[in-house]
Amino acid sequence: MPSIRPLPETLISQIAAGEVVERPASVLKELLENSLDAGATDVGVALNEGGIKQIRVVDNGSGIGQEDLVLAFARHATSKIASLADLEQVRSLGFRGEALASIASIARVSLLSRAEGAARAYSIGAEGGKTGTVQPAAHPTGTAVEVSDLYYNTPARRKFLRSDATEFAHCEDVFTRAALSRPDVAFTLRHNGKVVARHAPSDPARRVEAALGEEFARSMRMIQADGGTLRISGFAGSPAYTRASRDAQIVFVNGRFVRDKVLAHALREAYRDVLHGERHPAYVLFIEIDPRGIDVNVHPAKIEIRFRESRAVHQFVLHAVAKGLSGTAAETPAALASPVALASHATQPRFVQTALGLAQPSASYTAMFAPARATRPDDAPVSGAQGLPPLGYALAQLHGIYVLAQNEQGLVLVDMHAAHERILYEKLKTAIDSRAMNTQKLLIPATFIADRLDMATAEEHGSTLKLLGFDVAPISHAALAVRAMPAMLAAADAAELARAVLKDIREYGASRVLTERQNELLATLSCHGAVRAHRALTVPEMNALLREMEETERSGQCNHGRPTWYQMSLPDLDKLFLRGR
Repeated sequence: MPSIRPLPETLISQIAAGEVVERPASVLKELLENSLDAGATDVGVALNEGGIKQIRVVDNGSGIGQEDLVLAFARHATSKIASLADLEQVRSLGFRGEALASIASIARVSLLSRAEGAARAYSIGAEGGKTGTVQPAAHPTGTAVEVSDLYYNTPARRKFLRSDATEFAHCEDVFTRAALSRPDVAFTLRHNGKVVARHAPSDPARRVEAALGEEFARSMRMIQADGGTLRISGFAGSPAYTRASRDAQIVFVNGRFVRDKVLAHALREAYRDVLHGERHPAYVLFIEIDPRGIDVNVHPAKIEIRFRESRAVHQFVLHAVAKGLSGTAAETPAALASPVALASHATQPRFVQTALGLAQPSASYTAMFAPARATRPDDAPVSGAQGLPPLGYALAQLHGIYVLAQNEQGLVLVDMHAAHERILYEKLKTAIDSRAMNTQKLLIPATFIADRLDMATAEEHGSTLKLLGFDVAPISHAALAVRAMPAMLAAADAAELARAVLKDIREYGASRVLTERQNELLATLSCHGAVRAHRALTVPEMNALLREMEETERSGQCNHGRPTWYQMSLPDLDKLFLRGR
């Protein structure tokens, strides 16, 4: 018996479907692209159970004629290209002729359509890769496609789908991107019979506001540049409007939503000198280019492209967006918007000189570290029989970054953020491993605006969040509240920490976050929770940090491998000052 043999056609289709149809959102993307390619001006989407049970897309496009319906579910049958020359300058969103065939191999599909100018409509169905016969039907001009019971015949694939709420959130993202790509088209989205979104035809700015919210719309700056064969338009959020993730970075090339490394790098560079901290910018941009200047046939889901003149595109986009942002570079970042933060940023804590000339903060600060076990009247920890502790006692703080301490060998320099980061990391790791995370309820819950995916993640993975020390619950259809957080991170920004955890769970799944991704997540949390640079510490706080370091494993390096402290011995200092020569 030969070991190499051709695969059955049904299996071939199911393999192809694995590349095209990852989840219900993948199906919705393909159907919406078909509607827009058909010239629809009104598109309706109805989902049941997150799209797992049913996806229905109805449009008023040009429709499909009776003679063409027979080929609608055939693999590599398309009306959009006919030759290699067509492929090299494709303008339509779809072009391979494989989407409906792939979907029909792993779902039950019915297609009802009436071609423009035709006397009547016709329908056809497909199930498990087998196509039915064309039947007369009643339907206005346009097409309705209904996809039911996704992966009903491939249960191994179906078990990888998430909850209805999570799958719906992914579908809503696809719907929103389609609505943003064509503001001239009406879009309606229903889920389990309820209208979730309705967009009437409008100008691009109004569509962006309707899709992404008023907060983004208030901050956005218009981007407009024309390079002849290359044009860019759209809106970029000002540096004051930033997000914890890249979920609001939307770029269309010739109407197609893409994720491209060249464009992503150009946009990062455009924001580099004006973006505050580790936040991410938001933008909705439309790039128009000669179709012969790009290759759209490089990814199964058509989400990646390749530019033939990538350097020129990079520079054009970078300069166009940087110019659009140039009028906002001096605006106050959102993180410094409160009066308290502004006052803290404008005037760092003033220092007064003690009799010994050591820098001391004139104001008092709440201790950030565990209190010293026993103290002398001068606030120095009681030493043991061996004399000074290994890291000694704090003398002062240098530029709000380093702690200076004296031990028996000489001078100790401590990077306070790196040291505290390692301490928190080890404590978090111990708490997670022992399932004993101490939490602290917030007197006033920290609230933040969340997209549908974050909302779904919080609802679906509440037990994982609690294991990590967080109590996160929805307070509206687009906002979450942090009611409790790990006690050892209580001084950190609760909303930022919750966003970071939700982001990891979204990207990697709860099981991976608690296993192979656990260390990365704890490193992120400890970095957020560690004392920040330029935070003035009192001498007791500095001494408490030194004692914690002495009790923490691997405290000599931070989570990124950098040293946390450096010893300068008395002989080293003598050499600096040429003593004894």
